[in-house]
Amino acid sequence: MAMDVRARELGDFLRARRAELDPGSFGVPTAGSARRVSGLRRGEVADAAAISVEYYTRIEQGRMAASAPVLADLARVLRFTDEDRAYLFELAGKPELEPPRPRRQVVQAPLQRALDDLATTPAFVLGRRTDVIGWNRLGAALITDFAAVPEHDRTFIRLLFADPAMRSLYADWPGVVELAIAQLRRDSARYPDDPELTRIVDELSAQFPEFAAIWTAHEVAGRGTGSKTLHHPVVGELTLDWEILASAMDPDQQIVLWTVAPDSESAIRLRRLAALVP
Repeated sequence: MAMDVRARELGDFLRARRAELDPGSFGVPTAGSARRVSGLRRGEVADAAAISVEYYTRIEQGRMAASAPVLADLARVLRFTDEDRAYLFELAGKPELEPPRPRRQVVQAPLQRALDDLATTPAFVLGRRTDVIGWNRLGAALITDFAAVPEHDRTFIRLLFADPAMRSLYADWPGVVELAIAQLRRDSARYPDDPELTRIVDELSAQFPEFAAIWTAHEVAGRGTGSKTLHHPVVGELTLDWEILASAMDPDQQIVLWTVAPDSESAIRLRRLAALVP
């Protein structure tokens, strides 16, 4: 691919990605203003990347090559995935700088409001390392009181092993932990230099032989859908289906939704549990 063609492709790529972003999520006021472009404006991207608008415009128009640090800043500002970032550096013909370590994940207010509106659907949000970073009231009533767990220990995989109530909650606890560890193994491949993930694995391996045995088996799994039977201490046995959705703002945030078959005994019991939630 000729250099000018690659430069144009890089510019088109940047333009397409900034058009997909919600200005409101960047703190850009949109009420009462007529925006002629979708997503972020060039000036807004340039300001966030600490470069001049002229410099960014030339990059996007394919008329100027960007340095590797500027490319890294643009990838950060435009919230690129690892794949997007790698593609950006390939188009620029530059060796990729080491990506920054994963930042602390936070559930944004719109997503939390959506979770709170699901009055009859238990839900929680898993981040990297199975961190539980968000939930609704029914999700906490179904699984455990996440708010009572110190944030440092609020990882789903840790709760499965360390909380006796979690061990008795799942009818197939061994199958649940095998899947959770296989999913964590997938995360470790994506973020091999994440010190927090390494700490979690080391601590659980030392404390729980069951974890160590499964971890060293190197099984890998993604997150998708399935069914679980729970022995709930308040409403009894529940059979629920679970579905995983990825957050558009952060694909590493996995929204876990639990549903039940209509008019089933589990549906009756789940409604009973929902009625008890303050």
